[in-house]
Amino acid sequence: MALRHAVLAALLDGEYSGYQLAKAFDIGVANFWHALPQQLYAELAKLEREGLVTGRQVVQETRPNKRLFRVTDAGLAELEQFAAAVSKPSFIRDDLLVKVQAADRIDTGPVIDQLEERAAAAGAKIELFGELLRQMRGEADEEEFLRRGERIGPYLTCLRGLAFEQGHRDWCVRIAGVLRERRAARTQP
Repeated sequence: MALRHAVLAALLDGEYSGYQLAKAFDIGVANFWHALPQQLYAELAKLEREGLVTGRQVVQETRPNKRLFRVTDAGLAELEQFAAAVSKPSFIRDDLLVKVQAADRIDTGPVIDQLEERAAAAGAKIELFGELLRQMRGEADEEEFLRRGERIGPYLTCLRGLAFEQGHRDWCVRIAGVLRERRAARTQP
């Protein structure tokens, strides 16, 4: 997947300025695709040159003018082609896993601290995803929303983000506990 497809997918919900897109990305898309704001601005310019998005200037009296972008028919066609292409399996590339791999030969104190920090960060994301899911489905329960909701794509990706963070938190908590117990056992006579 290229950043272009994530940007096009994020713009499916309407017109966004670069700033609004960055905020939407940070909340909804970041669970599966990370991008810095400057990368998003550059990608929007590229997509506009290619005719996949169109932008319009909005004059504002009390603030600087802004450009709003939306997906064009060509952009939708690009997303259709992307959706039809075979996806490669994902993989994990995480320096914390390298540290855990080396746990038998290093001081695990800093690794335990990092695992606990990651677990806490995952817990905060779990709360955020839970709130986003509640906002998206409104008064409907989840099963009803999944059957009849107007736009479920963002909801489904948010569910994946939630499951990822729950699994990540649980793994970090478990591994920190294992390493802590082993560390304590080594220091006892």
